[in-house]
Amino acid sequence: QVQLVESGGGLVQAGGSLRLSCAASGVIFSLNAMAWYRQAPGKQRELVAVIRTEARGGTTNYADSVKGRFTISRDNAKNTVYLQMNSLKPEDTAVYYCNRDRGYGTWAWGQGTQVTVSS
Repeated sequence: QVQLVESGGGLVQAGGSLRLSCAASGVIFSLNAMAWYRQAPGKQRELVAVIRTEARGGTTNYADSVKGRFTISRDNAKNTVYLQMNSLKPEDTAVYYCNRDRGYGTWAWGQGTQVTVSS
């Protein structure tokens, strides 16, 4: 059974930074493209960033809204995916989740981690 545990969220002022972590278990992590998603109040969950497997070059993609500010990375030895978030804006406020790249079908969602950016 796949388990995803997100952490690292919090309250930060606009312009600040946070680093999110997501530990995965019950899965061969290195074989999966991973992603970060977020869901703001009253909105649908959206894809924020994707990182592919090392076999596919570990390439990354970002939503236009976070490009140049967020960086996704992974540590296969720790079964962990990270999201470094810089220059945060109030519109980045949301619950952040990690999961497999939705193109391959997502697993059961974790609880997520709340990010709140004050203006």
